[in-house]
Amino acid sequence: MKILVTGAAGYIGSVCTEALIERGHNVIALDDLSEGHKEAVDARAAFCQVDLHDLPALDHVFEKHKIDAVMHFAAKCLVEESVREPGKYYRANISAGINLLDSMLRHRIRKLIFSSTAATYGEPEKNPIPEEHRTNPVNPYGASKLLFERILSEFRANSGLEYITMRYFNAAGASEVHGEDHHPETHVIPILLEVAAGEREAFQVYGTDYPTLDGTCVRDYIHILDIAQAHTLAIERISEFPGRIYNIGNGHGFSVKEVMEAASRVTGRKINYRTAPRRAGDPATLVASSDKIQRELGWKPAFSALDSIIETAWEWKQKFPKGYSSD
Repeated sequence: MKILVTGAAGYIGSVCTEALIERGHNVIALDDLSEGHKEAVDARAAFCQVDLHDLPALDHVFEKHKIDAVMHFAAKCLVEESVREPGKYYRANISAGINLLDSMLRHRIRKLIFSSTAATYGEPEKNPIPEEHRTNPVNPYGASKLLFERILSEFRANSGLEYITMRYFNAAGASEVHGEDHHPETHVIPILLEVAAGEREAFQVYGTDYPTLDGTCVRDYIHILDIAQAHTLAIERISEFPGRIYNIGNGHGFSVKEVMEAASRVTGRKINYRTAPRRAGDPATLVASSDKIQRELGWKPAFSALDSIIETAWEWKQKFPKGYSSD
């Protein structure tokens, strides 16, 4: 298939582009480079620097490349920023997405994989969280993703759109050539590796009084290559399961302290840390039930051990100590 990947210069988009090409698909990589890295785009893909708000440019991409399907990763995704600037998140995650859908349908393209998030669930009532769990996001980021999920459902009813929604838990790790390079960095594992590398003085632990085994938050970490495999399976079988929502997670969680200890083991270095009060809106535990995608698509995570996930991220960081600017 010829697949358009939006947000292809970002963390998840770049690795999924790599996986699709390895699988034999042709990829059109689209990104406005407002946050992504041109160096992260697989050299085997055709790159288009386009803003999804630019309808003529977007239509031109579809006209030129005769695309069969779309994977939509382009989005704003910082929770704290979404609270400060909700308008930015609704423009990027809703308005731009509607532009994409309208352009797709004008060019008779009706296959889409949508990159969503576990933030749509909000405070969980049980763990592991199944897809049928009620949705009640506690920040504009999660709310914008949930709203677009509902928009997809309405488009399907009126246009025959075939889509699958992927709700990620905590993406982590790296492939040999693509890794995590955000500015600013807000994710636990890359921040811990910055501390191990001497680039930060200490890691901040927010909350040590949660109702967990060691008092710190528990999260489900899923390797980026496992996320990419899930997307590849989904796009190839989308007509069998249109409208489905799938959780993408390991199915078990690790506390912040456990992740710190694993990072220390993998790097062989001490991780300095400080404690701070809880952050508003941080649930004690978020763990995915991925039974549905395993049952229907035959997907199973290959990197379930936390140390192996962190090891791939550490190897990438050592290879590219300044991120993509190392190139």
